[in-house]
Amino acid sequence: MSARRRLGARWRRRRPVRTRLALAASAAVALVAVGMCLAAFAVIRYELAHQLELNLTQSATRTVQSERDAEPGVLAGECRFLAAPACAQVVPADPADDPGQPYLLPVDGPVRQVAAGQRAPYYRQTVLQGHPVRVLTTPLRRGQALQVALRSDTVERGVRQAAVLLTGVGAVGVAVAAGAGFWVSRTGLAPVARLTAAAERIAATRDARHRIELPPGPPGREDEVTRLAGAFNTMLGELEESVAVRRRLVADASHELRTPLTALRTNAELLAKGDRLTPAQRERASAALGRQLREVTGLVGDLIELARDEEPRPLLEEVRPAALLEHTVAAARAHWPATGFELRVDEEAAALVLPGVPARLTRLLTNLLDNAAKFGPRLPGPPVEVEFTGRTVTVRDHGPGIAPEDLPHVFDRFYRAGSARALPGSGLGLAMARQIARAHGAELTAADAPGGGAVFRLLFAEPGTGPGPGTGPGAGTGPGADSPPLTGDGA
Repeated sequence: MSARRRLGARWRRRRPVRTRLALAASAAVALVAVGMCLAAFAVIRYELAHQLELNLTQSATRTVQSERDAEPGVLAGECRFLAAPACAQVVPADPADDPGQPYLLPVDGPVRQVAAGQRAPYYRQTVLQGHPVRVLTTPLRRGQALQVALRSDTVERGVRQAAVLLTGVGAVGVAVAAGAGFWVSRTGLAPVARLTAAAERIAATRDARHRIELPPGPPGREDEVTRLAGAFNTMLGELEESVAVRRRLVADASHELRTPLTALRTNAELLAKGDRLTPAQRERASAALGRQLREVTGLVGDLIELARDEEPRPLLEEVRPAALLEHTVAAARAHWPATGFELRVDEEAAALVLPGVPARLTRLLTNLLDNAAKFGPRLPGPPVEVEFTGRTVTVRDHGPGIAPEDLPHVFDRFYRAGSARALPGSGLGLAMARQIARAHGAELTAADAPGGGAVFRLLFAEPGTGPGPGTGPGAGTGPGADSPPLTGDGA
């Protein structure tokens, strides 16, 4: 049995789904057609036999009413052609009372028992004069039984004709079932075939711009295959966007790395000729090389942070954002001594505890503060205002603000406004900040502040309402998660 099951499973795996569906549908319809034919044959045979027995019963009733005083033996005038009127004979219970002439119908023990009242009436099938007959044996009067016979070859002929006719009908039904199964498999799997062709075309061309053409119809009434095709198109759209984002990231990264790498190579070649340089020139070249190495290292680290889309879920900690914010502001004061920072935290925010990764949240806050310090005025100008109320962290600077054409792009990777291109940075800081925020179920927005400057708002979601760390891009552990926060760059 196990070998037979393995053979059947191997056969199913090797046959296309369309063939298996066609065979299954054909077999189902063929079974129904054959079953209906068999049921019809059984009904016809039963009805013909039942009608013959009703005729025998009626003939026996008429004979009993007309031949109450008949003597044992074959009744006169009957059995000429073994057709209506029925052939009939009277049989006594005692063989000693038999007539001198032989009986035409067979007489045996059960017939004598019916005559003696020891057995109920019954039917039997026999052959008389070369013809099949149906015989009814029933009591006539006390001590006598009446046997009535009718030819049954007409019934058998009708049964054979019905069998031939129903066999033809069954064969036609099987043929129709095969055609219906093929049609059902072809039409039912046509959308699946289009899905398969699209998937194969995408796999061959690596082009995710292909889409499955959906049949027209009102929304909300699509069948399962149409919904599958729609979901497949949505998946292709997401795949196309993901591929485009990755390509853009690689192109932007290569563009951003080209300049510092060229400068690194130039300074390295210059230092290689140190015997031709003065001590001051060597010192300047060494300082420039170190600065450029730090820039490249920071840029590569930021790219690694932004490019991580699939990471193991980190171990979450209970984090107090207020404590992280105080630490980050203190670090920003040390890093930007020429810029003032003003921090306000209310009681509700001070008591707030959220699940998160401290190093990642510290990176987010550091990038926001670095961006504000970069564009804000130097002392004795207005300070960078940092406020934490409820679940919202607000970072506001008093710089030039964000131009309307730049506002939709401040969180894009490598995007740098015209006023920021002369400043150091790679344009990844705010993109990384939003990525970390979304990975922690928070939302980061930017806007122009009333009276000038820019304002960034970080809104932490209620527990259980947003994705936790590890569910979004950039969440998790890895390079930079446990290291000191790097300086972020604004738009």
